[in-house]
Amino acid sequence: MKRLVALVAAGAFMASAAHAQETVVWWDFLGGGDGVRMKQMIAEFNDAHQGEIAIDATTLDWGVPFYTKVQTSVAVGETPDVMTYHASRIPLAIDQGLLQEITSEDWEKMGLSEADFAPAIWDAVTGPDGKTYGVPLDTHPIVLYYNKDVLGEAGLLTEDGKPKGLDGREGFTETLQALKNAGSVKFPLGSVTADGNFMFRTIYSLMGQQGGELMTDGEFLAGDNASKLQNALSVLQEWTNEGLQSTYTDYPATVALFTSGEAAMMINGVWEVPTMTDLHKQGKLFEWGAVELPVIFDHPATYSDSHVFAIPAGRELSPEKREAVLEVISSILEGSLFWATAGHIPAYQKVTESAEYKAMEPNATYSPLTENMIYDPKTPLAGVAGPIFDVMSTYFVPTLNGEMEPAEAVEEITYELNDM
Repeated sequence: MKRLVALVAAGAFMASAAHAQETVVWWDFLGGGDGVRMKQMIAEFNDAHQGEIAIDATTLDWGVPFYTKVQTSVAVGETPDVMTYHASRIPLAIDQGLLQEITSEDWEKMGLSEADFAPAIWDAVTGPDGKTYGVPLDTHPIVLYYNKDVLGEAGLLTEDGKPKGLDGREGFTETLQALKNAGSVKFPLGSVTADGNFMFRTIYSLMGQQGGELMTDGEFLAGDNASKLQNALSVLQEWTNEGLQSTYTDYPATVALFTSGEAAMMINGVWEVPTMTDLHKQGKLFEWGAVELPVIFDHPATYSDSHVFAIPAGRELSPEKREAVLEVISSILEGSLFWATAGHIPAYQKVTESAEYKAMEPNATYSPLTENMIYDPKTPLAGVAGPIFDVMSTYFVPTLNGEMEPAEAVEEITYELNDM
């Protein structure tokens, strides 16, 4: 009898222990400064949820390798419980059947709703069926970094410490020309002109400033959208031809030009904020700032993408596991003020509306751009490392560097995109 009681008690303890802790298998593609920060957030979550939930995290290679791995894992039913994803890849993921819906019950359990996110961000995680397939963590746009010391010496800062000429093509080009004339830098503007995939961000932003769209009614560059792309390419080519922008510069070289003081300004992603912050703290960088892109055409517009949390298809989660996953997601969002130190703009408006965030620089300065964000067109051909990027990249690089006429580039791009 005693043995039976002992076995029952042991079984009850084991069942209780098994129920007490859920292990959430997590995949992400976060490297560099944001990867370091996410690892810290995961460690803090695990410390705060000991005996209840433990995140078992793995970081995989960014881009095509990550998304190929996800596709394979869904096919064989060996998926993580939760993963990071790019909002721009959601249309393709829906087409491939890779993601589970984030249901209304899920949102309710997380204490989140559409009202907690900017309209453009919510739209980016919503499929054509009206269902949501991701929980937005952030938006990570491109911004204009600038050397306050160089611009200040040239008399090119406004009273509030921003570059002059941000409100128009003529004014910004004059600022670039004045920097060139001053002769204190090698290039007034550093841009990743050797990588058309990266330059898509700037070019699409300039299209958006004209109200342009890459895809309308299933057709690429229809109507006057082709001329708007040509306008964008023409401005950027003009800057390189006039020596106002770096030519054939890859990503590391662009960052190096700016941080060494050889480029007075740089267009790059907000994810380089930690680089600047750390160098400045070490006394190795000038006074710097980051602002929304200049309005070259009709109105503000900035290309952006979002990191989101997604639940892969391929296998059903137990109710207990799903609740643990939702707790992980909601807790990370609640703590995303720290995530903002990676430069990203938190998607959760409760965070961006807090006094702590509004005191965070340069984030608070460029955060208003969320009102002017544009995302990739909703097509399986779009998104990070997608075929649209590859096609356009082929023609962007020679055009930006003055070796191909914008009109010819647009003609070839239009043909190839629609041929897909």
